[in-house]
Amino acid sequence: MLFLLSPAKSLDYDTPLPAGLPHTLPAFVPDTQRLIAVLREKSPQEVAALMSISDPLAALNVARYAAWQPRFTAANARQAVMAFNGDVYEGLQAQSLSLEDLQWAQQHVAILSGLYGVLRPLDRMQPYRLEMGTRLATDAGANLYQFWGARIAEHLNQRLAADATPVVVNLASQEYFKSVDRKVLRARVIECVFEDHKAGQYKIISFYAKRARGLMARWAIQQRAATPRRLEEFDLEGYAFHPASSQPDRLVFRRHAAGS
Repeated sequence: MLFLLSPAKSLDYDTPLPAGLPHTLPAFVPDTQRLIAVLREKSPQEVAALMSISDPLAALNVARYAAWQPRFTAANARQAVMAFNGDVYEGLQAQSLSLEDLQWAQQHVAILSGLYGVLRPLDRMQPYRLEMGTRLATDAGANLYQFWGARIAEHLNQRLAADATPVVVNLASQEYFKSVDRKVLRARVIECVFEDHKAGQYKIISFYAKRARGLMARWAIQQRAATPRRLEEFDLEGYAFHPASSQPDRLVFRRHAAGS
C-alpha cells in the first residue's frame, strides 16, 4: 500500500534534525525548475494576488524562489517529512519516529506537492509555497493540474509496480488528490474519513481531520500496515473504526469527544 499525504503551508527549517538521518532527492527536479522559472517572473504583488496571501508572505516566497537551486544540500534543504509543520504533521510526529520507521515510510508514503509533484519522506526539499490549486499558467496549461498531467499517477504506478494488488490510501485533501489522474492510476483507492461528535452528530471537523490523517500515517508506519483490513484497527487518540458508516473503499473512523 501507498499512503498519500498533502504538504503543509507551515515549514520548519530550524529544529535540529535527528543524527544520521539519511536523505534522497526528489523525482521531478527538472519539472520543479520549470515552475521556479515561471514563479521568478512574478512580482511580490503578483504572487500575493495569485495565492491570496499577505504582502509579507508574498515577499518571503519571492525570496525563496530567487534562492532556489537545482543542487540540494544540508544548507539549503531538509527532508520533506521534517520540513512540513502543519496539522497533519503534528499528528505524524516524524521527529519521534525511529530510523527503521522512516525507512519504511520512505517506501510506503508519498507527499503530493504543487512544486515538487511527489516527495518521499526523506527527499530533500527547499522551502516554498505553491498550493496545488494555484492557477499558475505555464506552457502546459492554465493551472498546476494541467502542468503535472499524468506524471504523478504514473509515478505512483511505478512505486506500486511490485504489488500484486496495488492500493493507494488517500490521506490527502481533495485539492491535492485531484492531481492524481484516476484514469491513469492502476490501483484501488481507499479513502479514510475521520469524524468527531459535535452538537449531537458526527461530522468532519477540518482541524481534527487533518491531524487524524497524520495519526493514521504514523500508526500505519509503526504497525507496518500492509493491507486495507489492517487499517480498521487504527485506534489513536480515541478514534475507532465505524463499520456501519463505512464502505469497502471508504473507511470511517469516529470518536465521541475531540481530544479524548
